[in-house]
Amino acid sequence: MKFIFAVIAGLCMTFQGVFNTRLSEKIGLWETNVFVQGTALVLTFIIMMIFGDGNLKDITDAKKLYLTGGIFGAIIIFTVMLSIEALNPTIAIGIILISQLTSAGIIEAFGWFGTEATHFTIYKYIGVGLMLSGIALFNFTK
Repeated sequence: MKFIFAVIAGLCMTFQGVFNTRLSEKIGLWETNVFVQGTALVLTFIIMMIFGDGNLKDITDAKKLYLTGGIFGAIIIFTVMLSIEALNPTIAIGIILISQLTSAGIIEAFGWFGTEATHFTIYKYIGVGLMLSGIALFNFTK
């Protein structure tokens, strides 16, 4: 049950990537990005007003580096749309997942950004290699 949020995130990222790509074919890449970010802002503002238990005033106490997270959102939406358009949803999302897994492993291996440092074992390297092999096989088989 603990992994259900990760499953939901993966499903939503996939649907969002495909939906955004299709919308961008009608209104444009950056126009889609503005629309998506805008609707997300409205929804999260409403949710914050109802369920929020933090304090936005405490944002001044956060590390300044962590305030750049929203910039990543715009980059993610843009590059996912370009990836899906250039490749196809399965290949694009597969490569994105490998990139996420590898970068998360590096962050954990070095204990960056407040994470606990963990050892990146040979099994993790093999796992990434198998994922890359799977994407290559999936891409080359018709």
